Amino acid sequence: MGRTVKIGTRGSKLALYQANRTKDELEKLFPEHTFDLEIIRTKGDKILDVALSKIGDKGLFTKEIELALLDGRIDMAVHSMKDLPTLFPEGLKLGAMLERGEPREALVSTGGRKLSELTEGDIIATSSVRRRAQLLKINPRFHIVDIRGNVDTRVKKWKSGYCDAMIMAATGLQRLGLDENISELVNPSLIMPPPAQGIIAIENRENDTFIDELLLQVSHKETWIRGRAEYTFLETIQGGCQVPIACYSETNGEQMTINGMVLSPDGKQYLSESVQCAFSEAAAVETARHLATSFLERGALKIIAGLER
Repeated sequence: MGRTVKIGTRGSKLALYQANRTKDELEKLFPEHTFDLEIIRTKGDKILDVALSKIGDKGLFTKEIELALLDGRIDMAVHSMKDLPTLFPEGLKLGAMLERGEPREALVSTGGRKLSELTEGDIIATSSVRRRAQLLKINPRFHIVDIRGNVDTRVKKWKSGYCDAMIMAATGLQRLGLDENISELVNPSLIMPPPAQGIIAIENRENDTFIDELLLQVSHKETWIRGRAEYTFLETIQGGCQVPIACYSETNGEQMTINGMVLSPDGKQYLSESVQCAFSEAAAVETARHLATSFLERGALKIIAGLER
């Protein structure tokens, strides 16, 4: 007997792309079931005129969706994984990760200029304190302004002259067909992405064996291991998406490299290190935790203390 499965999602174009991609993959594997989308507005969708760092990020784009999941109004929730808090509410868990998209940052700039061509005379927009800190690390004289809104809204603001350049997730532009605006895919050695950028995550209730079985079939192994490693790094330092913490993993056959960075908000102080381990979930999680612990022992919390205050 087929069942109707409700998939919770935000209503932005990018969120709907991610939810529909999840829906498509489930429908291909389980044609006997019906999969419906349920659009839910979150606090982050309602407050668009305040910098994210001033609102706080504990469940900013997830809380209302998670309440619907706990209430049984939906059966699973689709998120950009980088929006998820590192600790799940009691009764919920991470069920799957779809194959990762482009994890790097994109530069969008007038004249198609590269990052190395920007000057302190340019207005550079970003919604992220992590991106701001890394830009200031490159050039402390950069003129950086906040920008809020969905991906397409930010592109429209740039085109209207709000700024000369923007740093944003490349995968969002690519998934919405806006990648012709990308001037450069920024090398992670210059601006390291946040943990799990480019990953579509699916959250579900604990002890829901029916949904567990569905999600087991759509989860992508390499993405799962890399995502678990990067979020373990973030969780161990106890940072959120609005703290200048970056983590990016790479695979090479049976080995993987985990790159981590912690910065002060002004970019003047930072810790950065890369470590290698075997490509397995257990090794990746242990290595990421060890890397984060070493950062803490070297004063990571003091470095980010300016923002915490």
